[in-house]
Amino acid sequence: MIKPMLIAKNSQGLEFSLLARMTNRHGLVAGATGTGKTVTLQKLAEALSENGVPVFLSDVKGDLSGISQRGAENPKIMDRIKLLDLSGHTFREFPVTFWDVFGKSGHPIRVTVSDMGPLLMSRLLNLNEVQAGVLALIFKIADDNGLLLLDLKDLRSMIQYVGDNAQKFTTEYGNVSKSSVGAIQRGLLELEAQGADQFFGEPMLDIFDFIQTHSDGRGMINILAADQLISRPKVYATFLLWLLSELFERLPEVGDLDKPKLVFFFDEAHLLFQDAPEALLEKIEQVVRLIRSKGVGVYFVTQNPRDIPDKVLAQLGNRLQHALRAFTPLEQKAVKIMAQTFRPNPKLDIEQVITELGVGEALVSFLQENGAPAPVERAFICPPQSRLGTITDQERQKIVQGWLHFGKYEKAVDRESAFEILKKRSAQKLAEVEPVAKKPTNIRRAPGRPRDSLGQVLVKSTLRTIGSSLGRRILRGILGSILGNKK
Repeated sequence: MIKPMLIAKNSQGLEFSLLARMTNRHGLVAGATGTGKTVTLQKLAEALSENGVPVFLSDVKGDLSGISQRGAENPKIMDRIKLLDLSGHTFREFPVTFWDVFGKSGHPIRVTVSDMGPLLMSRLLNLNEVQAGVLALIFKIADDNGLLLLDLKDLRSMIQYVGDNAQKFTTEYGNVSKSSVGAIQRGLLELEAQGADQFFGEPMLDIFDFIQTHSDGRGMINILAADQLISRPKVYATFLLWLLSELFERLPEVGDLDKPKLVFFFDEAHLLFQDAPEALLEKIEQVVRLIRSKGVGVYFVTQNPRDIPDKVLAQLGNRLQHALRAFTPLEQKAVKIMAQTFRPNPKLDIEQVITELGVGEALVSFLQENGAPAPVERAFICPPQSRLGTITDQERQKIVQGWLHFGKYEKAVDRESAFEILKKRSAQKLAEVEPVAKKPTNIRRAPGRPRDSLGQVLVKSTLRTIGSSLGRRILRGILGSILGNKK
């Protein structure tokens, strides 16, 4: 039986529970740094897991790995348990799978360049509209010629191939400017310098490995180690957006379920929308709007709700708002706007309360059975059952190696793709040209033919060493008049 998920409670005994069938209506967890968002994420993940719902979240600070270990008593937790009269509270660990783009703190996650697509690659490479158009053209040429783009060396080879043969493709595909090709190549170099080449390739992640349950029926909590990835904010945001897009494209339509197939938490959500082009914003809005019918709930986690575009914010029905700071006129305006997005509660001055909330305290408004948001209330987040904080490297490795599919992603595979095919073609062309360029030196002089002079021998030897036809023409022009044309 699916039970309501108790998330928060106030000192008067009023409970605030997240309804499983409303969880895929998306949500927002917001608040300034140090107000308790991480603990709230941990509590939400635990509650969903207990109801058999798999979870994906990114661990930006390394604090969420403690979900995998049994919690323990400490003064703050015991005070919160006593305050909220949580007599049935128990400590336990939860089933966790660790992932890491760089393969150090979890199972490697890889994506092929083709699956990332030209739109998201343009975002990664920071291309303008014209350059993005050229990149889309390069992807199209690769598809039409059966050239697989799996990793960055494939893309680099394809860019060089199209650039070197630009005139050949102009009529059918459109103009390929050298400046755009150069900009794309520079973007690739910058991307490689950030270590992005490690997550382009195969075996590619199967997103159904996220949608797993433990043998005891609890949902697996998939934790992405993002403490290093977050230092490359554009890579981090684009990668998580690809994951969302992959879920959207591959999962079938299921309509409204009793509980979601997966709940996806997008931490540091402001990075997703920062400086995003209009085409990308439209894609994000589309994914958020329609992915609910695939059984996926998306929860954005950010410091300030103003970081989320209005069209996306309007779709986030379940909300947990921690304290916001209001020291400047701009911050005060943000607090006022945020207060207006909640369903009013005549007992609360929401605008004032937002700035007064303590650590671990939040304004809570969850969707009710009829789909309408409940009036906002002030409440304390219930303490997690698992450990607060990080785990040791030994504890992490034990969990990583104990995964049922351990070894599936650990070793990279480099099969024949655009790089190898174009390299072979280049070698074949070179082999066809070499017999013409290199004349054999052991051919006998025809009978009766006069022996070459020393000057002629030196010139002919020089000509044979010049690789280009242009070089040979120049030498013939300069030396022809000196040597004469003997028959």
